[in-house]
Amino acid sequence: MKTTILSIITALFLGLNIAYADGTKEVKIKTSAICEMCKARIERNLGLSKGVKESNLDLSNKVITVKYNPDKTTAEAIKATINKTGYDADELPANEKAHDKLPSCCRKTAAAH
Repeated sequence: MKTTILSIITALFLGLNIAYADGTKEVKIKTSAICEMCKARIERNLGLSKGVKESNLDLSNKVITVKYNPDKTTAEAIKATINKTGYDADELPANEKAHDKLPSCCRKTAAAH
């Protein structure tokens, strides 16, 4: 029982993929998003990505949860989409040009609002 609980906690903290019975996978990715505009921008771009079924960014901890079809996309492709939108995705820094195009209130140096 302890090992099962420890395994679940480890998976959550490491952002590992979780698989569902219908073949859908889930990944949690830490972002540099700050506000509701950031949330809308990231979720919209992920929604346009092939294979992404659902995404939800929790601004309180800056973690986006993405459910996706592993036959159509990968966690790495999802992170790349977040980077191309102008935000960090786990250890991958934001695309500099995309980040510079963000409104000034959505850039990493802006204060939370």
